[in-house]
Amino acid sequence: MKKKSQEKAVLVRADRAGVFVGNLKSKKSKGQYAEVVLENARRLWYWSGAASISQIAIDGVTNPDGCKFPESVKLLEVYGVIEIIPMTEKAVKSINAVPVWKK
Repeated sequence: MKKKSQEKAVLVRADRAGVFVGNLKSKKSKGQYAEVVLENARRLWYWSGAASISQIAIDGVTNPDGCKFPESVKLLEVYGVIEIIPMTEKAVKSINAVPVWKK
């Protein structure tokens, strides 16, 4: 995920879709949930080296080789978002350092 100057890097957790990181392009509230559009988004399928997504948003991960993060996609719409956490530069660098996981 490359950070653009006007967009902030965020970590989002969706009710049924999982956890994603990316640059927040837009957000709409829909009742108790939100819908977001992320640019340069990456799914965090499995992580190692962080106790929670809050820690990932602040510190990133300390075991990048133990993580399973697939390739980034240019644009992603995520529905049923229940949590949005701004990410630090340190966390963004950490996520970017995780090798792409493929099968």
